[in-house]
Amino acid sequence: MPQSYDIESTVLDRYKQGAREVEPALCCPITDYDGQFLKVLPQEILEKDYGCGDPSKYVGLDETVIDLGSGAGKICYILAQKVGSEGKVIGVDFNDEMLGLARKYQDEIAGKIGYQNTQFVKGRIQDLALDLDEVQAWLAQNPVRNVDDAMAFDAYCSRLRREKPMIADDSVDAIVSNCVLNLVQTDLKKQLFAEMYRVLRNGGRAVISDVVCDEDPSNEILNDADLWSGCIAGAFREDHFLKMFQDAGFHGIEILARAEEPWQVIHGIEFRSMTVRAYKGKEGPCLERNQAVTYKGPWSKVSDDDGHTLYRGKRMAVCDKTYQLYTDPLGPYANQVIGIEPMNEISLQEAKPFDCGTSAQRDPRQTKGDDYDVTREFCGPGCC
Repeated sequence: MPQSYDIESTVLDRYKQGAREVEPALCCPITDYDGQFLKVLPQEILEKDYGCGDPSKYVGLDETVIDLGSGAGKICYILAQKVGSEGKVIGVDFNDEMLGLARKYQDEIAGKIGYQNTQFVKGRIQDLALDLDEVQAWLAQNPVRNVDDAMAFDAYCSRLRREKPMIADDSVDAIVSNCVLNLVQTDLKKQLFAEMYRVLRNGGRAVISDVVCDEDPSNEILNDADLWSGCIAGAFREDHFLKMFQDAGFHGIEILARAEEPWQVIHGIEFRSMTVRAYKGKEGPCLERNQAVTYKGPWSKVSDDDGHTLYRGKRMAVCDKTYQLYTDPLGPYANQVIGIEPMNEISLQEAKPFDCGTSAQRDPRQTKGDDYDVTREFCGPGCC
């Protein structure tokens, strides 16, 4: 149902006020941040933190990370310490008041931790290619007064996205966000997930903390501007939140945390915090290299987003791409399967197409080779 108010203006105004004065009710209070990373943060940033989770837990050394809707910069400054001097943290926000607050302490915090690795840029999180500071500078020289001017402005924005994107394709290791995705209007959320996918490198991941609900919000909730800017009306239904990642092309989608108790209950609908992680990198051809995986359990069988079904204890045939995804030690499946490589490696150049549309067991002879006829004792001292 169309809202009777402008969502973007409503959100912008509410968070401008939140940058000026502490508004405790703006989002779920979070108290379980790692205290060692908070010591260098000024009280003003600690107080003006409006989040519902801690996605920074899942970021490591030397990574390039962007924080969508970075606000006062709390998560960014935690990440700055976690990624180290060789890492990089980019905060994206479209609220000048919040950006000013975050930028205000950059030099001070850099002095405390010993290096400068943060950047705060102005942009919409559903349009990460368009640098709004560049746009503002252009508009100061080229004010829009008529339709021709508007068309020239649209052409400039398109050219800027193409020639000088704020966040380039395949450029970041991780994306985090803390209770912000719900603030984007509904018809732009698909574009938002597509943008996240675009900027992540192959093998990168998104770790998103956001407010979700167990039922669709009522029309009464949707038409309450305060509930939208308060992270309620735009909340994802839990199953829809996960499907948004799947539809955008992500894999390894996993719920990392889900609040046991709801943050708010309105008209019987429960709203709570949930943190989800999802990976990019399943593109590419399906090639036959005689590899197999065995699912460890505990379920009798599992299926992935692409229709591969793995049966507990059975040696299942997979293509090289799927094999690499399943056995990546830093990926989401590494502890779930046993990877079985062929005795005689088939090069990528020699590999033939593999039909990933079927789930079939791999004959051990395909892995070992039909002429494998070894007789050998492996038992050593203390083995038997």
